[in-house]
Amino acid sequence: MTAAISLHAARLAYGQRVLWQDLELAVEPGEFLAVLGPNGSGKTSLLRVLLGTQALSAGTVRVAGFAAGQGNDRIGYIPQQRAMDTGLALRGTDLVALGLDGHRWGIGLRGRKQRKQRVAEAVDAVGASAYAGKPLGQLSGGEQQRLRVAQALVGEPDVLLCDEPLLSLDLAHQRLVSELIDRRRTEAGTAVLFVTHEINPILSYVDRLLYLVGGRFRIGTPDEVLTSATLSELYGTRVEVIRVADQIHVAGARVALCEDEPHHLEHAAGH
Repeated sequence: MTAAISLHAARLAYGQRVLWQDLELAVEPGEFLAVLGPNGSGKTSLLRVLLGTQALSAGTVRVAGFAAGQGNDRIGYIPQQRAMDTGLALRGTDLVALGLDGHRWGIGLRGRKQRKQRVAEAVDAVGASAYAGKPLGQLSGGEQQRLRVAQALVGEPDVLLCDEPLLSLDLAHQRLVSELIDRRRTEAGTAVLFVTHEINPILSYVDRLLYLVGGRFRIGTPDEVLTSATLSELYGTRVEVIRVADQIHVAGARVALCEDEPHHLEHAAGH
């Protein structure tokens, strides 16, 4: 089986600062991989590499059978929640439709009935039918984010890249979105790479995780990586991993990823 995502001898650096190197990663079809780590560890940069907007410093990368590059219609992408201009007139359904033809010219002029039906089904799946016809600028952050999920799924991607997709969502909608993503990968074999600061909402879905810290990384199951020994080694200081029922909590000393960028360990895997 060909890996849906593969990185070989991958290195990414900005000047003298190395985010990661010698990264060997293969994500199989239908696998759910979570990417964790503090701010500045290279999580979003990894997504940019997979999307083709950031070149590796060394090594190779392939996504959905192709070398990473912009315009790959086999990739679905859920970006971080960002505030939209309140005067934005683009409707929610228009945003979702871009997941079908936003990378092509002219396709919207053909197959309009089928296109409209697929958009409606994607909107309904995320529970956004009641407001999808409204301008995006009039919607709440959580409503906008659900429509971004619909946009990513409407094209029935082979690979789904998620950059903090649960931000701005309450617990009920976090669960809804997580279940939708998991359903897509179990029913259609879509590979999921899910960047997050908080592992607990998706812990039951995760097959493996990639943990990035200050130029170092570990890959394995949650039980293999989210341990006091492994995280203490990654951070270079004592870290305690506490399991309470079905949740994981991480606590430790303050860590500086670079001289002017201090972070708390609690931000890395859950509070």
